[in-house]
Amino acid sequence: MNVLQILLNELGFDEGFITPLHQRYLQPLTSLLYPDCGGGSLDSHKAFVVKYDMDEDRDLSYHYDNAEVTLNVSLGKDFTEGNLYFGDMRQVALSEMQCWEVEHRVSEGLLHRAQQMHGALPISSGRCWNLIVWIRASQERNKLCPMCNRRPELVEGGGFADGFTKHCIAPLNAACVLT
Repeated sequence: MNVLQILLNELGFDEGFITPLHQRYLQPLTSLLYPDCGGGSLDSHKAFVVKYDMDEDRDLSYHYDNAEVTLNVSLGKDFTEGNLYFGDMRQVALSEMQCWEVEHRVSEGLLHRAQQMHGALPISSGRCWNLIVWIRASQERNKLCPMCNRRPELVEGGGFADGFTKHCIAPLNAACVLT
């Protein structure tokens, strides 16, 4: 992805904006809509802003996200075209996938399973900014990495560590066991 990314936690938006958005609004929705992919146990996130510009990156190729659920909000500017398109879940062979286009309107958000294949069609004029929030469930990630399909080897990490966590299942003052 060559699209300009601005990580919102580096700008100080995590505690006052993204964390409350995740916990108060998105968590109840994802619990209802996506219980089978960790929607009720989403416990970390990564938020960033992407920019599409006529003189830079105008689109984003077909991909899936490093998360369980994704929120994509069109923040706007003056642009034309640039709709999103969606296909099947990433496990389906590309030759068997069917895609559909979704108009991405300014100030509207799309919540979808992150492992669903998707992309952004080219803008034909102007500049477009999108807020992207990858929401993750360590309960799911600790079993199987969504990017490589293997059980992860968990190591200490800073911050949210891409949603992988170590859980202590032993009593205090005892050794922790990875789950």
